[in-house]
Amino acid sequence: MNTKPWKDSVAQVFHPKLLTTIRTYTREQFIADLIAGIIVGVVALPLAIAFGIASGVSPERGLITAVIAGFLISALGGSKVQIGGPTGAFIVIVYGIVEQYGVDGLIIATIMAGVILVIMGVLKLGTLIRFMPYPIVVGFTSGIAIVIFSSQMKDLFGLQTTAAVPADFLDKWQFYFLHFDVVNWYALALGVATVGIIAWWPKVNKRIPGTLIALLLTTLATTFWEIPVETIGSRFGAISGGLPAPKLPQISFDTFRQLLAPAFTIAILGAIESLLSAMVADGATGGRHRSNTELIGQGIANIITPFFGGIPATGAIARTMTNIRNGGKTPVAGMIHAVVLLLIMLFFGRFARLIPMSTLAGILVVVAYNMSEWRSFKALFNNSKSDVAVLLTTFLLTVLIDLTVAIQFGLLLAVLLFLKRVIETTDVAVLNMEVEAENKDLTDEGESLQIPKGVEVFEVNGPFFFGIANKFEEAEKLTREKPKVRIIRLRRVPFIDSTGLSNLKAFIHRAERNGIQIIFSGAGPKLLASLSKAGILQALGEANNCSDIQSALERAKEVLK
Repeated sequence: MNTKPWKDSVAQVFHPKLLTTIRTYTREQFIADLIAGIIVGVVALPLAIAFGIASGVSPERGLITAVIAGFLISALGGSKVQIGGPTGAFIVIVYGIVEQYGVDGLIIATIMAGVILVIMGVLKLGTLIRFMPYPIVVGFTSGIAIVIFSSQMKDLFGLQTTAAVPADFLDKWQFYFLHFDVVNWYALALGVATVGIIAWWPKVNKRIPGTLIALLLTTLATTFWEIPVETIGSRFGAISGGLPAPKLPQISFDTFRQLLAPAFTIAILGAIESLLSAMVADGATGGRHRSNTELIGQGIANIITPFFGGIPATGAIARTMTNIRNGGKTPVAGMIHAVVLLLIMLFFGRFARLIPMSTLAGILVVVAYNMSEWRSFKALFNNSKSDVAVLLTTFLLTVLIDLTVAIQFGLLLAVLLFLKRVIETTDVAVLNMEVEAENKDLTDEGESLQIPKGVEVFEVNGPFFFGIANKFEEAEKLTREKPKVRIIRLRRVPFIDSTGLSNLKAFIHRAERNGIQIIFSGAGPKLLASLSKAGILQALGEANNCSDIQSALERAKEVLK
């Protein structure tokens, strides 16, 4: 049995970059990857902890995700320099799932999202995901940033209350204003200092991350001066120093059905963020990632990681760029970054309990600011009204309702507005005097051809789909005198859908009842294939399907005789 065709088809969608780069791997590349991997591992430490806590789970779950998913994404992905792990984009959706379904529900949803990502990669949807409308991406990214910022106010201000913070955005801020009389000024000072250090530190050293410096300084200050603020240890207890044994969560069909929409949101969000990150990395390195392999690698990582208690993971732009800036050359750098994080967990994990919660809040405030894309948000207001409508709808729904709803409605609105634009740019012109020539061998460029009396030309410009069905009927009603021959010119029709085929059949039947001969002109190969498959060409007859308008007019003269 010949298995080569099957292997070739698999290789087309799943061929990790690691397998390509390892063939010519050198000692110099390993040294560069080692240095970059160590630095990125240190950078990822505070972010993994912060993202885990902000997502409504324990800090070690963020670290577990960065270790396992980070290793698998680099080893199995389609980018040479992509760094994977938990990201700020997932905070909102993960927090909502944990609130409603618990940690087990999150684990199931993440596994389901991983399966969806693998299917998307196998179906070669990687290139399509990158064409997600820009206003939607900016809208929900900016909305997520606002939600992350809002979720950190309790820890940033150290509000000394045992009351639970509401999940709703407006209720959350009402809660804050009602409790600002119990601010812990020490916590606020540490949070502000964290933001200030992160903003100022790049002026001192751009290789060592400001988040790490801020975390170390504020943790040391809190420990040695015994500053009375809440820490990871006081809220969560000690962080376990290792990876847990894999555990299979309980799942029922009802739970599966309820989690399908959140899982789809996780998959779409992960696909968009990972491919955007890979594209940014390509621009910085001059390389070219494999989008479908990247989706499959991300999917496998999100299937395996939850069994160890991890949360959703995707490509992280900030950590990927840190990897590039510090000399990372191949996926080995990302794998080293995961190993470094594991070693930190094993040997220094117990010290993480000393980190102040207000420090993590300050780090996430900076993350939210960097995610906000406020410049892009502002610039989009100079675009068309439809782009602004999509932007604001996605943004407001993300902030006020839910990210899942925002993506669904944002996509629906974008599709509807796109269809409106296509319909506006597609027209059906009725010509009965002269028509523009298309064959330069028969007439000079720009010269018009005379249409014989009794002949009418319907020229369709644009896609022939359900959106222009009315336009075709309206054009037919404009006819003053009933012609003997009607030429349908299709040279500028890129495709026709089932509704268009149905309308065209009905149009031809009406013409036959009225004694009008239909002739096609200039249909392209793809369009001809659709017309043939629907049986329209066969019913019309080969003689009435002409390659250009000159031939169609000649055929019309024969019919008129």
